[in-house]
Amino acid sequence: MKYRLSISQAAIDQLRALPKDLRRNIGFRIEGLCEDLQGDVKKLKGETARYRLRVGGFRVLFTLAGEDIEVYAVKNRKEAYE
Repeated sequence: MKYRLSISQAAIDQLRALPKDLRRNIGFRIEGLCEDLQGDVKKLKGETARYRLRVGGFRVLFTLAGEDIEVYAVKNRKEAYE
Protein backbone atom coordinates (compact mmCIF):
# COMPACT_ATOMS: atom_id res chain seq x y z
CA MET A 1 0.00 0.00 0.00
CA LYS A 2 1.28 3.45 -0.91
CA TYR A 3 0.89 6.23 1.68
CA ARG A 4 0.86 10.02 1.22
CA LEU A 5 3.37 11.86 3.40
CA SER A 6 3.21 15.28 5.01
CA ILE A 7 5.71 16.73 7.47
CA SER A 8 4.85 19.47 9.96
CA GLN A 9 6.93 22.63 10.13
CA ALA A 10 8.08 21.69 13.64
CA ALA A 11 9.42 18.35 12.37
CA ILE A 12 11.19 20.09 9.46
CA ASP A 13 12.87 22.48 11.92
CA GLN A 14 13.93 19.54 14.12
CA LEU A 15 15.39 17.75 11.08
CA ARG A 16 17.32 20.84 10.00
CA ALA A 17 19.00 21.00 13.42
CA LEU A 18 20.52 17.52 12.95
CA PRO A 19 23.86 16.68 11.29
CA LYS A 20 23.67 16.12 7.54
CA ASP A 21 24.42 12.37 7.56
CA LEU A 22 21.84 11.68 10.26
CA ARG A 23 19.30 13.87 8.48
CA ARG A 24 19.87 11.92 5.25
CA ASN A 25 19.41 8.57 7.05
CA ILE A 26 16.18 9.71 8.72
CA GLY A 27 14.91 11.06 5.38
CA PHE A 28 15.60 7.71 3.73
CA ARG A 29 13.68 5.91 6.49
CA ILE A 30 10.75 8.35 6.27
CA GLU A 31 10.52 7.64 2.54
CA GLY A 32 10.36 3.93 3.43
CA LEU A 33 7.26 4.63 5.51
CA CYS A 34 5.41 5.45 2.31
CA GLU A 35 5.96 1.89 1.11
CA ASP A 36 3.94 -0.38 3.42
CA LEU A 37 5.25 1.22 6.65
CA GLN A 38 8.73 -0.26 6.28
CA GLY A 39 11.08 -0.03 9.24
CA ASP A 40 10.84 -0.41 13.00
CA VAL A 41 7.32 1.00 13.43
CA LYS A 42 5.23 0.58 16.58
CA LYS A 43 1.91 1.98 17.72
CA LEU A 44 2.21 4.17 20.81
CA LYS A 45 0.38 2.79 23.84
CA GLY A 46 -2.65 4.75 24.97
CA GLU A 47 -2.66 6.87 21.82
CA THR A 48 -5.07 6.58 18.93
CA ALA A 49 -3.48 6.48 15.48
CA ARG A 50 -0.06 7.64 16.77
CA TYR A 51 3.06 5.70 15.86
CA ARG A 52 6.81 5.94 16.07
CA LEU A 53 9.61 4.97 13.71
CA ARG A 54 12.91 4.11 15.37
CA VAL A 55 16.03 5.37 13.58
CA GLY A 56 19.00 4.65 15.85
CA GLY A 57 18.75 6.97 18.86
CA PHE A 58 16.04 9.07 17.26
CA ARG A 59 12.28 8.65 16.96
CA VAL A 60 10.11 9.88 14.11
CA LEU A 61 6.64 10.42 15.57
CA PHE A 62 3.71 10.36 13.19
CA THR A 63 -0.04 9.90 12.89
CA LEU A 64 -1.69 7.50 10.49
CA ALA A 65 -5.13 8.24 9.07
CA GLY A 66 -6.18 6.05 6.17
CA GLU A 67 -3.59 6.56 3.45
CA ASP A 68 -2.08 9.69 5.02
CA ILE A 69 1.03 9.84 7.20
CA GLU A 70 1.76 13.09 9.03
CA VAL A 71 5.15 13.36 10.71
CA TYR A 72 4.80 15.73 13.66
CA ALA A 73 8.15 15.33 15.46
CA VAL A 74 11.70 14.02 15.06
CA LYS A 75 13.35 13.78 18.47
CA ASN A 76 16.08 12.06 20.42
CA ARG A 77 14.67 8.96 22.11
CA LYS A 78 15.28 10.47 25.57
CA GLU A 79 12.98 13.42 24.78
CA ALA A 80 10.50 11.84 22.37
CA TYR A 81 7.83 10.66 24.81
CA GLU A 82 7.72 13.57 27.25
